[in-house]
Amino acid sequence: MRIAIGLIAALALLALPSGAGTRSCESGGMPMELNVRSRVELFKGSDEWRDVTIPIALDPKETAVVICDMWDRHWCRSATRRCGDLARRMAPVVDSLRSRGVLIIHCPSDTMAYYKEFPQRALLRDAPKAEPPPGKEIACPALPIDDSDGGCDDVPQCRNYIAWKREHPAIHMAREDGVTDNGQEVYNLLKQRGIRNLLVMGVHANMCILNRTFAIRQMTKWGVRCILVRDLTDTMYNPRMRPFASHEQGTDLVIRYVEQYWCPTVDSAQLLPRTASR
Repeated sequence: MRIAIGLIAALALLALPSGAGTRSCESGGMPMELNVRSRVELFKGSDEWRDVTIPIALDPKETAVVICDMWDRHWCRSATRRCGDLARRMAPVVDSLRSRGVLIIHCPSDTMAYYKEFPQRALLRDAPKAEPPPGKEIACPALPIDDSDGGCDDVPQCRNYIAWKREHPAIHMAREDGVTDNGQEVYNLLKQRGIRNLLVMGVHANMCILNRTFAIRQMTKWGVRCILVRDLTDTMYNPRMRPFASHEQGTDLVIRYVEQYWCPTVDSAQLLPRTASR
Protein backbone atom coordinates (compact mmCIF):
# COMPACT_ATOMS: atom_id res chain seq x y z
CA MET A 1 0.00 0.00 0.00
CA ARG A 2 1.14 3.55 -0.64
CA ILE A 3 0.98 6.39 1.80
CA ALA A 4 -0.65 9.40 0.15
CA ILE A 5 1.31 12.52 -0.58
CA GLY A 6 -1.57 14.25 1.18
CA LEU A 7 -0.36 12.88 4.50
CA ILE A 8 2.88 14.79 4.15
CA ALA A 9 0.96 17.90 3.16
CA ALA A 10 -1.36 17.52 6.15
CA LEU A 11 1.57 17.17 8.51
CA ALA A 12 3.22 20.17 6.91
CA LEU A 13 0.13 22.23 7.70
CA LEU A 14 0.73 21.39 11.34
CA ALA A 15 4.38 22.43 11.14
CA LEU A 16 5.59 24.81 13.79
CA PRO A 17 5.86 28.30 12.32
CA SER A 18 8.88 30.46 12.93
CA GLY A 19 8.74 32.01 16.39
CA ALA A 20 5.68 30.00 17.49
CA GLY A 21 7.43 29.07 20.71
CA THR A 22 7.16 32.68 21.85
CA ARG A 23 3.52 33.18 20.90
CA SER A 24 0.41 32.06 22.74
CA CYS A 25 -2.32 29.96 21.16
CA GLU A 26 -5.69 31.53 20.41
CA SER A 27 -6.98 29.87 23.59
CA GLY A 28 -4.47 31.84 25.64
CA GLY A 29 -1.99 29.07 26.52
CA MET A 30 1.42 28.27 25.14
CA PRO A 31 1.47 25.74 22.27
CA MET A 32 2.88 22.27 22.76
CA GLU A 33 5.86 22.04 20.44
CA LEU A 34 6.38 18.44 19.33
CA ASN A 35 8.42 16.49 16.83
CA VAL A 36 6.17 13.77 15.44
CA ARG A 37 7.42 10.74 13.52
CA SER A 38 5.83 9.21 10.45
CA ARG A 39 6.91 6.96 7.56
CA VAL A 40 6.86 7.81 3.87
CA GLU A 41 7.52 5.94 0.64
CA LEU A 42 9.94 8.37 -0.99
CA PHE A 43 9.85 6.57 -4.34
CA LYS A 44 6.28 5.55 -5.03
CA GLY A 45 5.86 1.85 -5.75
CA SER A 46 9.30 0.97 -4.38
CA ASP A 47 7.96 -0.33 -1.03
CA GLU A 48 10.96 1.37 0.58
CA TRP A 49 9.82 3.36 3.60
CA ARG A 50 11.75 6.01 5.50
CA ASP A 51 11.21 7.61 8.91
CA VAL A 52 10.48 11.33 8.79
CA THR A 53 10.26 13.74 11.73
CA ILE A 54 8.14 16.86 11.44
CA PRO A 55 7.78 19.69 14.00
CA ILE A 56 4.22 20.63 14.92
CA ALA A 57 2.52 22.91 17.44
CA LEU A 58 -0.69 21.85 19.21
CA ASP A 59 -3.00 24.20 21.05
CA PRO A 60 -3.73 22.48 24.42
CA LYS A 61 -7.35 23.64 24.29
CA GLU A 62 -7.75 21.92 20.90
CA THR A 63 -6.16 18.71 22.13
CA ALA A 64 -7.43 15.72 24.11
CA VAL A 65 -5.93 12.48 25.39
CA VAL A 66 -7.60 9.08 25.09
CA ILE A 67 -6.29 6.51 27.58
CA CYS A 68 -7.19 3.19 25.98
CA ASP A 69 -7.97 0.09 28.07
CA MET A 70 -5.45 0.66 30.85
CA TRP A 71 -7.25 -1.79 33.12
CA ASP A 72 -6.47 -2.70 36.72
CA ARG A 73 -5.95 -6.31 35.64
CA HIS A 74 -5.61 -8.24 32.37
CA TRP A 75 -6.43 -11.87 31.64
CA CYS A 76 -2.79 -12.41 30.59
CA ARG A 77 -0.38 -12.33 33.55
CA SER A 78 2.46 -10.81 31.50
CA ALA A 79 0.12 -8.17 30.09
CA THR A 80 -1.00 -7.31 33.64
CA ARG A 81 2.62 -6.79 34.69
CA ARG A 82 3.52 -4.70 31.65
CA CYS A 83 0.36 -2.59 31.92
CA GLY A 84 1.10 -1.88 35.56
CA ASP A 85 4.57 -0.62 34.64
CA LEU A 86 3.04 1.39 31.80
CA ALA A 87 0.41 2.96 34.08
CA ARG A 88 3.05 4.21 36.49
CA ARG A 89 5.03 5.79 33.63
CA MET A 90 1.87 7.20 32.09
CA ALA A 91 0.55 8.87 35.26
CA PRO A 92 2.92 11.91 35.39
CA VAL A 93 2.46 12.49 31.65
CA VAL A 94 -1.32 12.57 32.04
CA ASP A 95 -1.07 14.92 35.03
CA SER A 96 1.27 17.24 33.13
CA LEU A 97 -1.00 17.41 30.07
CA ARG A 98 -4.02 18.10 32.26
CA SER A 99 -2.19 20.97 33.96
CA ARG A 100 -1.61 22.53 30.53
CA GLY A 101 -5.31 22.48 29.68
CA VAL A 102 -5.51 19.25 27.69
CA LEU A 103 -8.75 17.30 28.13
CA ILE A 104 -8.19 13.80 29.56
CA ILE A 105 -10.62 11.04 28.51
CA HIS A 106 -10.28 7.70 30.28
CA CYS A 107 -11.50 4.78 28.16
CA PRO A 108 -11.32 1.50 30.11
CA SER A 109 -13.70 -0.65 28.05
CA ASP A 110 -16.32 -2.86 29.72
CA THR A 111 -16.08 -1.03 33.06
CA MET A 112 -18.78 1.62 32.77
CA ALA A 113 -20.87 -0.04 35.49
CA TYR A 114 -18.09 0.84 37.93
CA TYR A 115 -18.18 4.50 36.82
CA LYS A 116 -21.93 4.95 36.38
CA GLU A 117 -22.27 7.43 39.29
CA PHE A 118 -19.05 9.33 38.57
CA PRO A 119 -19.37 12.96 37.37
CA GLN A 120 -16.65 12.14 34.83
CA ARG A 121 -19.05 9.61 33.32
CA ALA A 122 -21.83 12.18 33.09
CA LEU A 123 -19.52 14.57 31.22
CA LEU A 124 -19.36 12.18 28.26
CA ARG A 125 -22.81 10.69 28.61
CA ASP A 126 -24.55 14.08 28.59
CA ALA A 127 -22.57 15.79 25.81
CA PRO A 128 -24.88 16.87 22.94
CA LYS A 129 -24.96 14.50 19.98
CA ALA A 130 -22.71 15.46 17.07
CA GLU A 131 -23.25 13.79 13.72
CA PRO A 132 -19.91 12.40 12.50
CA PRO A 133 -19.04 12.52 8.79
CA PRO A 134 -19.53 9.34 6.75
CA GLY A 135 -15.78 8.76 6.79
CA LYS A 136 -13.68 7.05 4.16
CA GLU A 137 -12.56 3.46 4.32
CA ILE A 138 -8.78 3.24 4.55
CA ALA A 139 -7.36 0.04 3.10
CA CYS A 140 -4.32 -1.35 4.87
CA PRO A 141 -2.33 -4.59 4.70
CA ALA A 142 -2.33 -7.17 7.46
CA LEU A 143 -0.47 -6.45 10.69
CA PRO A 144 3.24 -7.33 10.71
CA ILE A 145 2.71 -9.73 13.64
CA ASP A 146 0.51 -12.77 14.06
CA ASP A 147 -1.71 -12.25 17.13
CA SER A 148 -4.27 -14.91 16.20
CA ASP A 149 -3.49 -16.87 19.38
CA GLY A 150 -4.53 -13.89 21.53
CA GLY A 151 -0.99 -12.67 22.04
CA CYS A 152 -0.34 -14.04 25.53
CA ASP A 153 3.37 -14.85 25.89
CA ASP A 154 3.07 -16.80 29.14
CA VAL A 155 3.86 -20.52 29.21
CA PRO A 156 1.32 -22.04 29.31
CA GLN A 157 -0.90 -19.33 27.88
CA CYS A 158 -3.46 -17.81 30.22
CA ARG A 159 -7.21 -18.32 29.96
CA ASN A 160 -8.96 -15.45 28.18
CA TYR A 161 -11.70 -13.86 30.31
CA ILE A 162 -12.85 -10.39 31.44
CA ALA A 163 -10.49 -9.83 34.36
CA TRP A 164 -10.85 -6.05 34.69
CA LYS A 165 -13.15 -3.99 36.89
CA ARG A 166 -11.85 -0.43 36.46
CA GLU A 167 -8.92 1.62 35.15
CA HIS A 168 -5.52 1.05 36.75
CA PRO A 169 -5.45 3.02 40.03
CA ALA A 170 -1.98 4.44 39.28
CA ILE A 171 -3.64 6.76 36.73
CA HIS A 172 -5.35 9.69 38.47
CA MET A 173 -8.86 10.63 37.30
CA ALA A 174 -9.42 14.32 38.05
CA ARG A 175 -12.79 16.01 38.48
CA GLU A 176 -12.53 17.70 35.08
CA ASP A 177 -11.72 14.47 33.20
CA GLY A 178 -14.18 12.27 31.35
CA VAL A 179 -14.72 8.50 31.23
CA THR A 180 -16.40 6.39 28.54
CA ASP A 181 -15.90 3.38 26.31
CA ASN A 182 -18.01 4.74 23.46
CA GLY A 183 -16.53 6.41 20.40
CA GLN A 184 -19.65 8.42 19.61
CA GLU A 185 -19.54 9.95 23.09
CA VAL A 186 -15.88 10.87 22.62
CA TYR A 187 -16.69 12.46 19.26
CA ASN A 188 -19.60 14.40 20.80
CA LEU A 189 -17.37 16.00 23.45
CA LEU A 190 -14.57 16.74 20.99
CA LYS A 191 -16.97 18.61 18.71
CA GLN A 192 -18.62 20.44 21.61
CA ARG A 193 -15.23 21.78 22.75
CA GLY A 194 -13.69 22.39 19.35
CA ILE A 195 -11.00 19.74 19.85
CA ARG A 196 -9.30 18.50 16.70
CA ASN A 197 -6.18 16.68 17.98
CA LEU A 198 -6.21 13.38 19.88
CA LEU A 199 -3.19 11.95 21.69
CA VAL A 200 -3.72 8.20 22.06
CA MET A 201 -1.96 6.12 24.72
CA GLY A 202 -2.61 2.75 26.32
CA VAL A 203 -2.98 -0.82 25.11
CA HIS A 204 -2.81 -2.77 22.96
CA ALA A 205 -1.38 -1.23 19.80
CA ASN A 206 -2.33 -4.13 17.53
CA MET A 207 -5.82 -4.53 18.95
CA CYS A 208 -7.75 -1.91 20.95
CA ILE A 209 -5.53 1.08 20.04
CA LEU A 210 -6.45 0.53 16.41
CA ASN A 211 -9.92 -0.98 16.66
CA ARG A 212 -11.91 0.55 19.53
CA THR A 213 -14.55 3.04 18.41
CA PHE A 214 -12.81 5.74 20.47
CA ALA A 215 -9.34 5.02 19.09
CA ILE A 216 -7.24 5.49 15.97
CA ARG A 217 -9.08 3.86 13.06
CA GLN A 218 -12.53 5.29 13.80
CA MET A 219 -11.37 8.71 14.94
CA THR A 220 -9.15 9.04 11.87
CA LYS A 221 -12.10 8.15 9.62
CA TRP A 222 -14.12 10.86 11.37
CA GLY A 223 -11.47 13.48 10.66
CA VAL A 224 -9.86 13.68 14.12
CA ARG A 225 -6.08 14.12 13.93
CA CYS A 226 -4.62 11.28 15.99
CA ILE A 227 -1.09 10.97 17.37
CA LEU A 228 0.03 7.76 19.09
CA VAL A 229 2.30 8.17 22.13
CA ARG A 230 4.66 5.41 21.07
CA ASP A 231 6.46 4.70 24.36
CA LEU A 232 3.17 4.57 26.31
CA THR A 233 1.71 1.61 24.46
CA ASP A 234 2.32 -2.13 24.17
CA THR A 235 1.21 -5.09 22.07
CA MET A 236 -0.44 -8.43 22.73
CA TYR A 237 2.18 -10.49 20.92
CA ASN A 238 3.59 -13.94 21.59
CA PRO A 239 7.17 -14.29 20.26
CA ARG A 240 6.40 -17.92 19.44
CA MET A 241 4.25 -16.61 16.57
CA ARG A 242 5.24 -14.94 13.28
CA PRO A 243 7.62 -13.09 12.80
CA PHE A 244 9.23 -14.92 15.76
CA ALA A 245 10.74 -11.71 17.13
CA SER A 246 11.03 -10.54 20.73
CA HIS A 247 8.01 -8.91 22.36
CA GLU A 248 9.73 -5.50 22.15
CA GLN A 249 10.53 -5.98 18.46
CA GLY A 250 6.93 -7.00 17.80
CA THR A 251 5.70 -3.82 19.49
CA ASP A 252 8.09 -1.71 17.43
CA LEU A 253 6.85 -3.35 14.21
CA VAL A 254 3.24 -2.45 15.08
CA ILE A 255 4.18 1.13 15.98
CA ARG A 256 5.87 1.54 12.60
CA TYR A 257 2.80 0.04 10.93
CA VAL A 258 0.66 2.70 12.64
CA GLU A 259 3.07 5.43 11.50
CA GLN A 260 3.00 4.12 7.95
CA TYR A 261 -0.74 3.68 7.48
CA TRP A 262 -2.64 5.57 10.19
CA CYS A 263 -1.06 8.44 12.09
CA PRO A 264 2.21 9.91 13.38
CA THR A 265 3.68 9.13 16.79
CA VAL A 266 5.41 11.09 19.53
CA ASP A 267 7.64 10.20 22.49
CA SER A 268 6.13 10.98 25.90
CA ALA A 269 9.23 12.94 27.03
CA GLN A 270 8.07 15.71 24.68
CA LEU A 271 4.78 15.94 26.58
CA LEU A 272 6.46 16.71 29.90
CA PRO A 273 7.95 20.03 31.00
CA ARG A 274 11.49 20.30 29.69
CA THR A 275 13.06 20.11 33.14
CA ALA A 276 11.07 16.97 33.96
CA SER A 277 11.85 15.28 30.62
CA ARG A 278 15.54 15.92 31.10
